Amino acid sequence: MNDLARFDEGREVPPQQGYSARLRELQRREWWTWGVSVTVMLLLTAGVASLAFPTIMEGGKSPWTSSVFQSVAGLVFLIVVFGAYLTYEKFLINRLRMEIAERQVHSAQWRNLALVDPLTGLYNRRFMERTLKAEIGRALRKHYDLTVVVFDLNKFKAINDRLGHPAGDLVLKAFAQHLCTVIREADTAARLGGDEFMLVLPECNATQVPAMLRRLEPISVDLNGEKVPIRFAVGWAEYQRGQEPEELIAEADRALYEDKENRRSPLPAAVTV
Repeated sequence: MNDLARFDEGREVPPQQGYSARLRELQRREWWTWGVSVTVMLLLTAGVASLAFPTIMEGGKSPWTSSVFQSVAGLVFLIVVFGAYLTYEKFLINRLRMEIAERQVHSAQWRNLALVDPLTGLYNRRFMERTLKAEIGRALRKHYDLTVVVFDLNKFKAINDRLGHPAGDLVLKAFAQHLCTVIREADTAARLGGDEFMLVLPECNATQVPAMLRRLEPISVDLNGEKVPIRFAVGWAEYQRGQEPEELIAEADRALYEDKENRRSPLPAAVTV
């Protein structure tokens, strides 16, 4: 899943609506094909009946009492009833298909609400924990490196206190969006909560993280007409065989807090206490 796609606010048609529209178009085409098929079937039936009509007239009897006419009429009646039954069944099947499609769309929406952070569009802690377990399993099977990176925004509480929560939300969204631009398609980014973020980097060892961090900086956001830099502390840990996911995250957290102690960034001028 590409996290950067979540910031595409220019889309006019949501994916769920596009899917429903395509489904309705498919149903219209199916009904058109079905109508043509039924028409052809009725025409063929009428043709068979017309071929039998001379035989009926040669018998010298009234057409209504002729056994041939009665047989043909019975055949036509059965064909019409069968066509009506199939049409009714098709209507029920199409209605059931639309109901299933709507439930799938609603299910996808609820799943996104459960697994995606609504503010930043990144995954949330629940999804990240599940992803980390899966990536550890793949790393063990395929013998590749795996690294976890955690971030904590510096002076974020001061920005909220001085400029308000809307400004803090802008900072979080700007950082999340910039984070998505520097990671690979196979990487996973998440907001753990508050101003804490996390990356899971498969096929990446600890020595490759600094290069990614250099692409991440500098970051700034426009708050009340002034460019305010977004500074952060960061820590990472490379997976070692036998580690549990919680142990790997704890090791990255220790590196994060050590970084916070070693390089406390000065407060931006716009939010100086």
